[in-house]
Amino acid sequence: MNEDARLIDQTLAGHSEAFAQLVQRYQDRLYNTLLHVVGDPEEARDAVQDAFVQAFVKLHTFQGSSTFYTWLSRIAFNLAATRQRRRHFASSIEQMRQQCGAEPVDQAAGPTEQLERQERCQMVRAAIAALSQDHRAVLVLREIDGFCYETIAEILNLPVGTVRSRLHRARMQLREQLKEMLIVER
Repeated sequence: MNEDARLIDQTLAGHSEAFAQLVQRYQDRLYNTLLHVVGDPEEARDAVQDAFVQAFVKLHTFQGSSTFYTWLSRIAFNLAATRQRRRHFASSIEQMRQQCGAEPVDQAAGPTEQLERQERCQMVRAAIAALSQDHRAVLVLREIDGFCYETIAEILNLPVGTVRSRLHRARMQLREQLKEMLIVER
């Protein structure tokens, strides 16, 4: 029995501190994923908190056919999408930068390299933010979190073929966005 399964069994047996361990294990990872998708730290934080509450309440329905994190991610993505539909939230890269702060800078790089790296990070963030919600979610789950196509399909409740086509379109759109930004910059 893996560690997650043991903690789930303990939680279902009434030991809520076991669920606290699951929260500790996955909250930062889930928050970072949702932050990239929704673009707003407050929204991501709220969605993660709501996801853990809902996971705790519905833990008895977890069947173990996927990993706990995959199941939790699906809950979180559904909640985040519902919240965004209600609020019609439109994020901009400037809002994200103001709320999240600048990218960590490599201390070994000189000032010119640091500035170039920051500019590249800003361009990539802006290009990702310009993608549609559907394309951004698939791209973040694959390229940032490293999930396989099947897991992404499970999290987003989509056929694997749809995940592949959305990822392809997202990469193409991202490439075009970055090309346009580089042309405008010069």
